[in-house]
Amino acid sequence: MAIRTPGMEAQHATLPPLASRYVDVEALPWQPTRWPGIELKVLMEDPDSGLQTTLTRMAPGAVLPDHMHVQLEQSWVLEGSLVDRQGEVTKGNYVWRPGGSRHSASAPNGALILGFFLKPNQFF
Repeated sequence: MAIRTPGMEAQHATLPPLASRYVDVEALPWQPTRWPGIELKVLMEDPDSGLQTTLTRMAPGAVLPDHMHVQLEQSWVLEGSLVDRQGEVTKGNYVWRPGGSRHSASAPNGALILGFFLKPNQFF
C-alpha cells in the first residue's frame, strides 16, 4: 500500500491491508518547512497520487508565500486564524479552495490547521 503516515511505517507494517491505521499525532515530530515559523505533521500521504492530510502549525506572523492549489484544498482552523486577501478563517471554522486558486496566507496571531490536499501545492 502506498498510503502511509511518515514515522509510523513500522507500527503499520504488520497490519492487514484493510485494517484501520491509528495515528498517535502527539508522538509524531513537528517537521520544519522551508518557511520560517511554519511546521508540519503529515498525518497521511499517498506519494503516488499526492493525496495528503496535514497538521500545520504557524507561529504568530508566519507567512505561507504565493502558491496555487493544484486541486481542491480544505483547511479547518483548530487554533488561531488564517488570513489572505479574500478573508479570514478563525478558530473552529473551515475554508475550501477550488483547484487553480492562488494566494498567500498568514497567521498574524499564529494558527493550527488541519489541511486536506488532493495534490501538493505549487509555490512561486
